[in-house]
Amino acid sequence: MSLQSNEPSGPVAEKWDKHRFEMKLVNPANKRKFEIIVVGSGLAGSSAAASLAELGYTVSCFCYQDSPRRAHSIAAQGGINAAKNYRNDGDSVFRLFYDTVKGGDFRSRESNVHRLAQVSGNIIDQCAAQGVPFARE
Repeated sequence: MSLQSNEPSGPVAEKWDKHRFEMKLVNPANKRKFEIIVVGSGLAGSSAAASLAELGYTVSCFCYQDSPRRAHSIAAQGGINAAKNYRNDGDSVFRLFYDTVKGGDFRSRESNVHRLAQVSGNIIDQCAAQGVPFARE
């Protein structure tokens, strides 16, 4: 048995951009042929379900809690970080990438962490637009 990561080839900073430009897309006329099932209604699951529904797919979101508001994301206290690059904070995609890989004791898949660092600002903006409460205390 061999494990295959199916990770895109190329330099770390370009892997997912290359993959995105080479992937086959679903024709807008065929979107109604697909039903997408999302398991989990935390931040990731509900964001995915909402985004795919906005694109025109039929989406079913399932959770095993009493209510979608009981997901673990709601109770998370670990915090969140993004490369927002506000004035004079010295933030960058590379700095977030390096800090995240280092924080994971260099056991993270670097191409995925780099992509996370690239889209982190958009993730924070999407969470804020969906009404996710943020607190600095």
